[in-house]
Amino acid sequence: MEAMKVEYKTLMKNETWDLVPYPNEKNVIGNKWIAKVKFNLVGDIEKYKARLVAKGFAQKYIVDYEKTFAPMEKMPTVRIIFALSVAQGWKSFQLDVKSAFLNGELDV
Repeated sequence: MEAMKVEYKTLMKNETWDLVPYPNEKNVIGNKWIAKVKFNLVGDIEKYKARLVAKGFAQKYIVDYEKTFAPMEKMPTVRIIFALSVAQGWKSFQLDVKSAFLNGELDV
């Protein structure tokens, strides 16, 4: 429950959605909670994670969407960035982003 509270608080803080009236002419996609237990190398519980996700499987092609896009890094690109970093003497840092959101405008 604590992991769900943290996720909900993050979603609200980032203003991830707006509550709007139910559109009769649109297919409304539901959501569900995904829970996961993360373990450390010894096998002890490290933390609990929870994510609120859309039930994308309920969408229908052409009715709900026409195109899909999921930006992903490719390993050759990552290797090139690291090679440039080494060649130029740049510092590299690793970080873990707890939650990242793209704040783009959607035409609905």
